[in-house]
Amino acid sequence: MPGLVSVKTPPQTPPLRILVPQDDHQIQNHGEESETRIPKTRSPVPKRTPSPSTSRIKPSPDRNSGKKTTPEKPNIDESSLDNPDLGPFLLKLARDTIASGDSPNKALDFAIRASKSFEICAGEDEPSLELAMSLHVVAAIYCSLGRFEEAIPVLERAIRVPDVTRGSDHALAAFSGYMQLGDTHSMLGQLDRSIACYDEGLKIQIEALGETDSRVAETCRYLAEAHVQAMRFDEAENLCKKTLEIHREHSAPASLEEAADRRLMALICEAKGDYESALEHLVLASMAMIANGQDNEVAAIDVGIGNIYLSLCRFDEAIFSYQKALTVFKSTKGDNHPSVASVFIRLADLYHKTGKLRESKSYCENALRIYAKPVPGTLAEDIASGLTEISAVYEAVNEPDEALKLLEKAMKLLENTPVQRSTIAGIEAQMGVIFYMVGRYGEARSSFQSAMAKLRAIGEKKSAFFGIVLNQMGLACVQLYKIDEAVEFFEEARGVLEQECGSCHPDTIGIYSNLAATYDAMGSVKYSNLAELASESRTLCYPVAYLFMFLLIEDAIEILEYILKVREEKLGTANTDVDDERKRLAELLKEAGRARNRKAKSLENLFDSKSNRKKEVTKRWSGLGFRT
Repeated sequence: MPGLVSVKTPPQTPPLRILVPQDDHQIQNHGEESETRIPKTRSPVPKRTPSPSTSRIKPSPDRNSGKKTTPEKPNIDESSLDNPDLGPFLLKLARDTIASGDSPNKALDFAIRASKSFEICAGEDEPSLELAMSLHVVAAIYCSLGRFEEAIPVLERAIRVPDVTRGSDHALAAFSGYMQLGDTHSMLGQLDRSIACYDEGLKIQIEALGETDSRVAETCRYLAEAHVQAMRFDEAENLCKKTLEIHREHSAPASLEEAADRRLMALICEAKGDYESALEHLVLASMAMIANGQDNEVAAIDVGIGNIYLSLCRFDEAIFSYQKALTVFKSTKGDNHPSVASVFIRLADLYHKTGKLRESKSYCENALRIYAKPVPGTLAEDIASGLTEISAVYEAVNEPDEALKLLEKAMKLLENTPVQRSTIAGIEAQMGVIFYMVGRYGEARSSFQSAMAKLRAIGEKKSAFFGIVLNQMGLACVQLYKIDEAVEFFEEARGVLEQECGSCHPDTIGIYSNLAATYDAMGSVKYSNLAELASESRTLCYPVAYLFMFLLIEDAIEILEYILKVREEKLGTANTDVDDERKRLAELLKEAGRARNRKAKSLENLFDSKSNRKKEVTKRWSGLGFRT
């Protein structure tokens, strides 16, 4: 039963690029072209090389190519915006400015004025696709400037412009707006809102194109990746199955599309603990990539296969897969590429698990040398992610100081980047875990508090990750004798994890266990305080104190009876965890002077009956114990 788990960096989101239609009268479909993108998952899911996806189109100008001459900013009177020829002209200027790599602010000015012109010239009863398109461009430029909050109202307005009942052009314009809005929310770390937008876009696309269109498959995969990032694996699996079915109908056997689908399905199966199915999907994906001559993709799949073998404790086969991938990456990308460093990290993790600590640290040092002098073009986010993974290895080999240094470096790489708030929150939570492990509880509480504030700010207060952070915050408060705060965090964590994981999930059961210990602690402390007051004032506080203690101990007993019932059903009566819970329950029953109730209450009734009870304590607790 986990009470304290190591928290890794939460899911990162893909970069958002400027979407500029190449035709003044064309709304681009997000699924018309393909691009490789890599979803990343974080704890509690093991870090793995995920499936690349041929996702929706996100064109970006090639700024390294020869620069074009930027048109001079024309001197246009705002009063002339009612000219129907002005909107297309200004939108073309905006597009040319972006393509030339010149000032995005200048392009933004052109695009905003184009939108105003389209709006003025549009008829009252005639939705303007040109207006919707220009708003998409305005929002994309805001995003390229890092002004994501300003892009959101523009896109919300853009999706209200098309009338989906007027045909496929309007439907696809609305679809494009929803998907772009979802990308923007994703860049802000607002995964729930992002998924809601993608879901609306998918519904519109299916209505316009039908359920078996190949472009629908691309959107289904994109939405499945978002669900993976939000750790909603059942929804992701259903969408990925649908994607595979559509591609079987439209694509040749062993196609690149099917290979990408299978890599994503492998990631989902692995996250759910179905390693054999994950391995089967990866082998089929590898065969498809080999048939299509995609050597680098085959190497990436080999890393995934190595991860599965590592999870299955088939260490020799894992080493073979990692070494195959390492050879290919070194020959095709160079010795200092981040892909090489990522394989070094996987090997470091493997050798740590096999007890070869010297080899593990050696591979960590090799990866750190690459991150110290990365190849040009390496993203700071990739380096920060690698440092976070290496810190986890150092934490595992009992070098917390080195792990903290690496996490601090990762934080510095991501500072002043508001779109990385969820990633930074994950790093802060991981630092909090290490502080807790070394007994620096005040610093642990501060780290968890900062992480929680960021997660609340970006709307992630209902995710399983947030629930785990709440649990760890509660444990830190317990160590600091702040029992009243601890119970609030445990109760909030319980609500989140019941919603996201269910009442029988191991993490949820861990929260129940901590709540039981907290209730017992509160009862003992309250009784002690009131009894002390009674002895000083010679009042009738003794009966009140005893009653308060009795009620809270009853709370703890009922929770532990439920935990024991669930664990006996799931693990059997002889399991060591079950035995531990049985001993804890016996202690409380002895204190309360009664026998175990074999018919445990449902958790819904149990917690509903306790939810309005006010509990306050001071700086002591009983010896029942917390699960850490």
